[in-house]
Amino acid sequence: MAQDMTLHWSSGSPPCWRVLIALEEKNLKGYNQKLLSMEKGEHKGKETLDINPRGQVPAFKHGNNVVNESIAACLYLESQFKSSGNKLIPDSAQEQALTYQRALEALNLQQRLADLAQYTMRVPEAERHDSAVKRNREALAAELQIWEGYLQKGGPYLAGKNFSMADVVFFPLIAIILRFGLSQEKHPSLTRYYNQVKDRPSVKATWPPHWVNNPPGMDMLKDL
Repeated sequence: MAQDMTLHWSSGSPPCWRVLIALEEKNLKGYNQKLLSMEKGEHKGKETLDINPRGQVPAFKHGNNVVNESIAACLYLESQFKSSGNKLIPDSAQEQALTYQRALEALNLQQRLADLAQYTMRVPEAERHDSAVKRNREALAAELQIWEGYLQKGGPYLAGKNFSMADVVFFPLIAIILRFGLSQEKHPSLTRYYNQVKDRPSVKATWPPHWVNNPPGMDMLKDL
């Protein structure tokens, strides 16, 4: 079923991880995949550029159909393989609306994380402005509180009682944020959610390879 699919991805990339989880949830096995090293610039190679001219991952192709944006790729897989694996978009209008809302809303958290991580990692410490670091940290902290509130009021998953596309999109973000040292005591609902979803078969099967023997030890977010 999946032999005519190709996925180029990198370990630990939330957008790539989304597509990997979606493929597992839809029980799509045997697709062609290529794990790339971002540090070595392998995502800029011709084979990847032929699929994604931006030279970014994920680079995903199904037959002649190219879908490189991660959420679009996940939605495509659900649409094309509705009867395979687990349903990721619920039937009821209310649950469907919440699923789409939370899935796309997760991009706000992704951007807040990227703003802080890129500034911290790319700007030498001696050249950083305390005001910029503070602004980025406060923006991420505020965004996390929104999600903490969502999970306090609802759950156990983001769009209700069942695992959905919203969780496919969101989980890789909270996983990497906790790996960066986010305080679990200050975020009990997000921590509960993480501990629940991390044991899901699709998540365990796609756990970032370089994380397996490299336990979290980062403290970039320890004060958040």
